[in-house]
Formats: sequence, structure tokens, C-alpha cells
Amino acid sequence: MIKDLTKSQALLDRRKRVVADGVGVFNTITVKAAKGAIVTDVDGNELIDFAGGIGVVNAGHCPEPVVAAIREQAGKYLHTSFNVVTYEPYIQLCEELAEILPHGEHTKVMLVSTGAEAIENAIKIARQATQKSAVLCFTDAYHGRTMMAMTLTSKVSYKYDCGPYAPEVYRLPFPNFYRYHGERTMDEFVNDELKRLHESALNLVDVKSVAAIIIEPIQGEGGFNPVPKRYLEGLRAFCDEHGIMLIMDEVQSGFCRTGHWASWQHYGVQPDISTYAKSLGSGLPIAAVVGKAEIMDAAAPGSIGGTYIGSPICCVAALATIKHMKDLDLNERAGVIGNIISTRLTHLMRACPEIGDVRGIGAMIGIEFVKNNDPSQPNPEVCSKIIAGCAENGLIVLSAGTYKNILRILSPLVITIEQLDQGLSILENEIKKAIGQII
Repeated sequence: MIKDLTKSQALLDRRKRVVADGVGVFNTITVKAAKGAIVTDVDGNELIDFAGGIGVVNAGHCPEPVVAAIREQAGKYLHTSFNVVTYEPYIQLCEELAEILPHGEHTKVMLVSTGAEAIENAIKIARQATQKSAVLCFTDAYHGRTMMAMTLTSKVSYKYDCGPYAPEVYRLPFPNFYRYHGERTMDEFVNDELKRLHESALNLVDVKSVAAIIIEPIQGEGGFNPVPKRYLEGLRAFCDEHGIMLIMDEVQSGFCRTGHWASWQHYGVQPDISTYAKSLGSGLPIAAVVGKAEIMDAAAPGSIGGTYIGSPICCVAALATIKHMKDLDLNERAGVIGNIISTRLTHLMRACPEIGDVRGIGAMIGIEFVKNNDPSQPNPEVCSKIIAGCAENGLIVLSAGTYKNILRILSPLVITIEQLDQGLSILENEIKKAIGQII
């Protein structure tokens, strides 16, 4: 059991007094230090991390090669702005990303600071490349909190009183098989969803005005919903037919989380433009827009970027992170971890009707809680109890989904098997307690 959290509570009280209430509190755990898959709070308690800073530390907390690279670069120069003074780490990182994330014969890259910035710039590039303005997105999508990104984001509670929103954005239902398939097979469901996609050209927006369709191949905040493979293939064909840019948001699903550098590599469907952030920099703020060279070069000089694009400190952190991931073969490791998690939770699901679904790809796993074994009856109450119980017993875990009824597992991929087993045991115990199987 976690000890008395006197120092933690004092820190949280200080937060309450000075930090704006609009900044989210997803968990009440504090941190004094973190290493690998373990977070130590300000009272000295160690917790196993199944949240990973919301998918940011796939390579673990404070990996030594990354820390060393940051220290070395900090002694050289901190900032010049790449727009003003060119430096090698920016170019070297772009070269690395073009190699591991090739978009056709010639790939180009731009760097920014956050996932939302990457989304904003990807939309600008697509609009300039096509000379069109409309953008199609999906329900349950999350793309950030800046103006265009927030407009593309689906969840209303992230957007209260923030309008008016960016114009020319249209939304399609995400093909969530678990929630909406009913009695249909996967093939029947996908056929119907692809029909809906094509009908959107008649009843939603003039397809000749659509610049881009943006999709998360595996939704993050929306509930770890993987898009059906044949739907993504059909979406690619639809974009090709109508001259539309296909943008894939890999901010949460990228950098080894699914067993590939990007989940589109798992699907075998290539985007025109894709976006990355989070685990790219092991916690430092860096993001990337990657795309086919002719598309990326359609943006007029000065129309994309900003003062802090590709900070040299963040660039060397990202380069060291990628090398560390390769050295440890974290893409392979993601498959091992994902199999352990899926096997344990699928076994638990058979005994717990409150668990409606266990899904994901690689080590990006979600657990959906419902009432009466009904996908249309989300159960966020039990999810909240599990999160609180886990925090009290040494495990950090977060919810996801429009109704916050989905637990997501984003443990660092450097987690040991012993730590993983221990964390899963805590999680299983808290699930059973929350649904009344044990007292």
C-alpha cells in the first residue's frame, strides 16, 4: 500500500492555489524522480507507470543516452532559431525520419514543438498543395487544442465556449467496429462504412473542395480504436480518386508503440502526410510533419514553422531516442509486451462481463468497460474506481474515450517482465474490486 501522502497532498494544494483550473488533472500522483518504468513520488513511494506521460516515454523515463545527448548539446548552444541560423541536429533528425518513415521515392520533413503544431502545419501544407480548403475528420478523434486542431478534435468537453471554430471542417463517423457493428460481420460493417464515405461526397461536402482527410489509424484519446484495415485501404483509394491528401496522425501511436515506427506501416497503407510527437523526444517538446517531397514543397516559404521549430536540444534528444529504440529493438519489444497484456486481460474479460472489449495493436492496448455487456452503455464509474484504486496501490493508469470508460495501457517499452506482471496483477485486482468480485 502507498504510505501517507502528506508531501504529495501539500504539492497538490499548492497546484490548486496557483495553476489555472482549466489545466487537466488526470491523476493525483506526484513525482520526485522517474527512471525506466518507475515513478517515485515526493513521499518516496514507487509506482509502476502504465501511462507513460500519455504515451511520451516509450523508451522509458530518463534513458541514459538521451540524458547524455541533452547535456552535451546544452553546453554548445540552446537556441538560434533554425529559420535564422542552420544547425546540423535539425537536418540530421530530418534525414533519420525520412529513412525510417519513407513517403514514396522522396520524403521531406519539417520539425515543430508539439503534436498540435504538427497538425496545424500539416493542414496548411495540404491546403497549399491542393489549392482546396475543406478537411474531413472523424468522430472520437483527438488532434490537439490549438484552433484548427481543436476544431478537428471531436470531444466537446475539450472545447466548451472556445468557438467559433475553424471553418470548412466536416466530420464522418469513425468506423468503430466494437461499438457499432451490431449483428454485422467485419466485412459487412466495412462495406457499409465505405458506402457512407462515398456518400459524403453527395450529402456532406463537395468532394472537389476537399483538401485533406485526417485520421488516427489507432485513435488515442478516442478510446484506442483501431481502424479496420480494409477501411483504411478504401480511404486511401477514395483520396487517390478525388485528389485528396490523406493525413495520418501518429502522435500517440508512433515510435514503437504498435511494433512499428508508425502504425500505418502495420497497415501497409501509406499517407501523403503524417504527424509525430510524444515519444519522438522522450519527453522533450518536439514534433514532426513528414510527407512526400512534392507535397511538402508546395508550402510557400515562410508559411509553415515558427520560432522554436526543432530546438537543437530537442533534436539531439530525438536522435538519441531513435538510436536507443533501435539498440533495444523496441519495435520487437512492443509485440512481446502487447501479447502479455492482451493475453492476461482477455482471460480476465471472460470472467468479467463489465469488460466489453480488449483491443489494440502491439503495446497500445485499451480496455472498455460497459454495462450489461452492451457496447452502447459505457461505464465510466467503474473506470474511475479502478484508476483511483490503482493509484493507491502503486500503479499509474489513465482513462480514454468520449465517455472516459476505457483504460489505456501505455507502459514504457523498457518495462521489465516482472514490473509488467506486477502492474497487471494490481490492475486485475482493482478491476475485480471495482465490479464487486472481491471486497
